[in-house]
Amino acid sequence: MVSSVLPEKVLDIFTSLCTIPHGSGNTKAISDFCADYARSRGLSVQQDDHDNLIIRLPASAGYEDHPTVILQGHVDMVCEKDADSPVNFETDGLRLCRDGDLLFAEGTTLGGDDGIAVAMGLALIDTDIPHPPVELVFTSDEEIGMLGASAMDMSSLSGRILMNIDSEEEGVLTVACAGGERVDLRLPMPRSEVAFEGLRVTLGGFAGGHSGTEIGNNRENACFELIKLLFALSKSFDVRISELHGGSKDNAIPRECVAVLAVAPGGEDVLNTIGEELCRTLNAHEPDAFLRIERAAVSVAASVEDSHRALGVLAGLPCGVQSMVPGLEGQVQTSLNLGILRLEDEELRASYLVRSSVNGERDDLTARLTDAVCAAGGHASTSGRYPAWEYRPGSRLQEILSDVWQEISGTRPEVLSIHAGLECGVFSGKLPGLDCVSFGPNIHDIHTTRERLELSSAGRCWALMCETLRRL
Repeated sequence: MVSSVLPEKVLDIFTSLCTIPHGSGNTKAISDFCADYARSRGLSVQQDDHDNLIIRLPASAGYEDHPTVILQGHVDMVCEKDADSPVNFETDGLRLCRDGDLLFAEGTTLGGDDGIAVAMGLALIDTDIPHPPVELVFTSDEEIGMLGASAMDMSSLSGRILMNIDSEEEGVLTVACAGGERVDLRLPMPRSEVAFEGLRVTLGGFAGGHSGTEIGNNRENACFELIKLLFALSKSFDVRISELHGGSKDNAIPRECVAVLAVAPGGEDVLNTIGEELCRTLNAHEPDAFLRIERAAVSVAASVEDSHRALGVLAGLPCGVQSMVPGLEGQVQTSLNLGILRLEDEELRASYLVRSSVNGERDDLTARLTDAVCAAGGHASTSGRYPAWEYRPGSRLQEILSDVWQEISGTRPEVLSIHAGLECGVFSGKLPGLDCVSFGPNIHDIHTTRERLELSSAGRCWALMCETLRRL
């Protein structure tokens, strides 16, 4: 078993990396450092115009016929600093500090995400730990949309086993992630002048949260719930929509949604009744949810027909969790989030983020949204598509990593599917048949100036990486 003490070599390399500015979009210098490090040791290096690197490390004696393994991380970091920090991320290195087992940077982010992976990969070059042929792959600009991996030509990679060292909690093996796509829907809703004493309806107090990591935790969507409420009202009363807005980001579950309506007499009483019933239902998951109805002057509003049609289309579309990952209890496989709702420029605009760890399910949901809106005389467009990383039952890499981690820690690792995008999804989309697992050391408060890397945890992950290589 490889020692779980973090080698000084890893820490020395990480310290050197921290002297080089390497925020997203500013990765040429750190890419050059890694390339020079490998070339000075006689290794083959591919470096592209996006600062991505492929470094080929020949097999140890006796491992020449073993399958090639890809070790992967990214060279860019998120640059955040305290207001009084003098660090210029474009020109300055980080000011490293150590407090016992914790490594951090004074007044800034540390970049342990994902500098520790790069340091471990480069340190492997100088060790005598037995290993199969290794392709060290360091990508750029992961933190701003996985741009490096997406642009990278992977046709020269021979490995179909990939260890991604870009997770932030030890003892966790990530084995799948969602692909995603933004779907923007537009329904025509021209408004004309009216003189009406209307209603302002606010549905709020929802918990909200990240539409990937929180959507499986019974988080309700304020925009979707208000749409359903208004559609139910429009079945019995003439409703004309004047204003409708909620949410601000497609990847955040909306906490509040507001509508201004012109509604026929008696509509307010019915709205109160069905609103009270809605809140009773919602309060099981959203204890702070509320419905507020206020008088409001209405000067322009859409027609009754356009309002009813648009509400009916959106109320009939799915929202939230659609399926779970078979074999991984409690893990969301497919979902969609109505993140932004706006009535503007004579159109009702709705933006959804569709996620799934199965590409076909993502595509089916996108088609369902698009077909429904186009059939109602609206328009749809998609953007920001990225591939899923599908769960691979029977993964040999997962089995070996699990066994090694039990030997290191005395416990079996937790196996997770992440309902968000990871670089592994990009790699699995470009390398058919890829057996891939992501893991990493404990890094606390990443992307903040409180970021802390646990060195002992990094040592255990070093041992996990090296011992797994020895057994592959």
